[in-house]
Amino acid sequence: MHALLSLLLVSVSVGLSNFAGAIGIGLSGVDARTRVRVGLAFGFFEAFMPVIGLILGHSVAGFFGQYGKYVGGAILILTGLYTILSERLVVRKEAPRQSSTVSTQSLVITALALSIDNLAVGFALAVYPVDLWLAAIVFGVVSIVMSLLGLELGHHLGKRVEEWSEEIGGAVLIMVGVAIAVGVLG
Repeated sequence: MHALLSLLLVSVSVGLSNFAGAIGIGLSGVDARTRVRVGLAFGFFEAFMPVIGLILGHSVAGFFGQYGKYVGGAILILTGLYTILSERLVVRKEAPRQSSTVSTQSLVITALALSIDNLAVGFALAVYPVDLWLAAIVFGVVSIVMSLLGLELGHHLGKRVEEWSEEIGGAVLIMVGVAIAVGVLG
């Protein structure tokens, strides 16, 4: 029971980056299809990065443990900058706010960037008697729940700030990237 509680607390801790990233995505408005896609993508990467870390073993832990958060943070910062710049460079058309869909490529890159530091979590879990598949399931379920909560929060905030939602979403991704890089999230 103690191992399950520890696993749950660790999964909530690393799931905070998905929650924050989902807020950024949700700001521009999301439909049911996007909610499912984001939840599944974030959950998949959040579940299987620690598993990959467990499988790869301790020999690579030092490298990813030291640099993984910087790589993930940099990818999110660049994604956020791209979002802001592309929104500023595109001529705005007056149209009612619609739910946006996230491209599959953008979704995979974001999910990977948010979960790359979880390789180190997998390495750390390797020293404890944790069932590999139980860990994957707990990480995945917690990530999906936190991502969906983040999307909803972002969606509701986006209704209030719709004119600037893309820029705010990009800024949130940048802040999440910085927080991951400096060790506040992840």
